[in-house]
Amino acid sequence: MTYLVGYRPYKDDKSALELACQVARSMPDTVHALTVVPRGWETAAGSHTDRDFVAWAQQEGEASAAEAQAFLREQPEVSSTSTWVTGRSVPAAILEQATALDASLIIVGSGPDGPDGRVTVTSKTGRLLHSSHVPVVIAPRGYRPEPGSKITRATIAFRDDDLTWQLLDRVAEICRRVGTEVRLLTVALQHQSMVTSPVRAAEALVFDKLLEQVHGAQAEAVTHLKGLGFDPEPLVAEGTSWTEALAGVPWAPGDVLAVGSSSTHQLANVFLGSSAGKIVRNSTVPVVVVP
Repeated sequence: MTYLVGYRPYKDDKSALELACQVARSMPDTVHALTVVPRGWETAAGSHTDRDFVAWAQQEGEASAAEAQAFLREQPEVSSTSTWVTGRSVPAAILEQATALDASLIIVGSGPDGPDGRVTVTSKTGRLLHSSHVPVVIAPRGYRPEPGSKITRATIAFRDDDLTWQLLDRVAEICRRVGTEVRLLTVALQHQSMVTSPVRAAEALVFDKLLEQVHGAQAEAVTHLKGLGFDPEPLVAEGTSWTEALAGVPWAPGDVLAVGSSSTHQLANVFLGSSAGKIVRNSTVPVVVVP
């Protein structure tokens, strides 16, 4: 088994490699850094331009693999390798290598245009999420854990539906092996009305009922996790928007956020427009997306 890292050369942000090493210190396994460079046109008789392009791509791939390996050598406690491949599609090439290497995780960074300290899903990462058969871990831009640190707590985005109950058990099993803490997070959004006070009062009653249901569901999940040997902390994030609600969630070094997504639908139509997608886009800690 391997942790496959999508590595882009010539970037100051080595967050994906940083996160992969942190994961490997928590669950020992080999970190494999992969660079995908463009593939030339497959013609029967290539021109000088085609040959020049192939030579350039090879140089880029070799340089990137060497750059990644140089960083990984600075983490002697982590077993690591690095390679490069050509591909017309970066996500497709990563998924192909994930299958070839029997990867248990795919780890990528956030987009270069996103804000520092926050997860940004690029178009390539989005396509990867839609197709991956293994969990994809996304590092916030500029993620720099403490040297030698490990993952210490997993916060599970909990919605009290069949899929998140499955996610609960999957993440709990991993946390048991790793020895990390577990926390439950449910987001409760309150509609901000601009109408008359009687309507606001009715909406407040509805929100109170929602909170009652949320706390009841979390209590059931806490009991379930205690039966598995955990002492989980339940947390309800309240607000009038996803950004407001999640801004109030306290995070600590070594935290990761786990979200689940359905593998029975076209995720291009489901995942990015779902509550899971909104949680991902507002996260300031690494996110594990479990299909």
